Amino acid sequence: MSKDRTIFKIDWISVVIFFALVFFGWLSIYSTTFEDPNQSILNLSTLYGKQLLWILLSMVIILFVLSIESKFYERFSSVIYILSLLSLLGLLFFGKTINGQTAWYSFGSFSIQPAEFAKAAVALAIAKYLSELNVDLKKLKYQFSTLLIILLPIGLILLQPDAGSALVFFSFFIAIYREGLPGFYIWFGLLAIILFALVLLIGSTITAIVTACIVIGVMFFLKKQKKKVFPVFIVSILSIGFILSVNFIYTNILKPHQKERFEVLVNLEENKRGSGYNLYQSIVAIGSGGLTGKGFLEGYSKQGGFVPEQHTDYIFTSIAEEWGFIGSSIVIFLFIAFLLRILFLAERQKKPFSRIYGYGVFGIFFIHFFINLGMVLGLVPTIGIPLPLFSYGGSGLWGFTILVFIFLKLDADRQKLGS
Repeated sequence: MSKDRTIFKIDWISVVIFFALVFFGWLSIYSTTFEDPNQSILNLSTLYGKQLLWILLSMVIILFVLSIESKFYERFSSVIYILSLLSLLGLLFFGKTINGQTAWYSFGSFSIQPAEFAKAAVALAIAKYLSELNVDLKKLKYQFSTLLIILLPIGLILLQPDAGSALVFFSFFIAIYREGLPGFYIWFGLLAIILFALVLLIGSTITAIVTACIVIGVMFFLKKQKKKVFPVFIVSILSIGFILSVNFIYTNILKPHQKERFEVLVNLEENKRGSGYNLYQSIVAIGSGGLTGKGFLEGYSKQGGFVPEQHTDYIFTSIAEEWGFIGSSIVIFLFIAFLLRILFLAERQKKPFSRIYGYGVFGIFFIHFFINLGMVLGLVPTIGIPLPLFSYGGSGLWGFTILVFIFLKLDADRQKLGS
């Protein structure tokens, strides 16, 4: 076998961490869905048996992704993006509805969720567009075009409706910011989130007064330093306008279950038997694990069925309960190590397309990891975002596999692509 082949040049550190996460993820799914000790781990009537099949098939996907010429992903990124949009659009006519969401194509007992594969398609499209010679993200028309690439799949996913999957696509702003998007957009987005939370916690009038006082102070300081105050004035007007619109948005736009998720965060104790039941039981399960955990298959929350759908969005509760603080820390360390490795690989790329795509991979994994952990710990509302490579689901596993190994292929060929 020639040393020029991808297998010798692929970043094996990333591969090892990736499969370590997949392995621990499968163990967690086995633990949360285990019932009969006499059943084989390959029994496809069980969730852990199906997940193992998805893992084995992902090996085939990896070989296929790595066998394709690296230039293919850049050359046909637009075609892949359009096909992805068509797959999302087709759900409106041929999709299967599960739990109120028309987000899957059904083939007998097998279902595919196109939104999971759209992540790689959008990452490729953004990388292709931003790597073109004349694109300048400091100009409004290029900002709009880039935003449109992201908003099209978001709009189609919201029609399903799947707000959690749609939210993930905003992670591409990390890659866009790295490539020159003015920081104003990021800071204004964070400010909007903070103001929204403050309005719900202390009311719009008090929030508006506090914001106005802070803005006046900042403007006075800037004026004293002989710096421009007009941008701050514009932001303040937009902020106060947003504050005054929060109640309308909350009352007339958000759906009842979405409102409940915010209310649970601010008043968990009163909601622990109602809409906050999942979150309350999640925190109890995490806390009960202690330092070393209760042991594999010994989780009380699983045996008692206290955390519904523990094998999906709340799978971290199983890790914390059975493996304790030490086991949870190891899993978190693996995720952080993987994220840092992706960043390192992205920065060493010789071609902008590969670098931008790498940052897209980082953003997707980061927002999944950050929001899922924040959700089970009660730091963010329950949104329905799975933990990568841990939560049950073939589409999610395959989507992340394709996302990562396209990047590892690009990295393996970085010398050739950069020449």
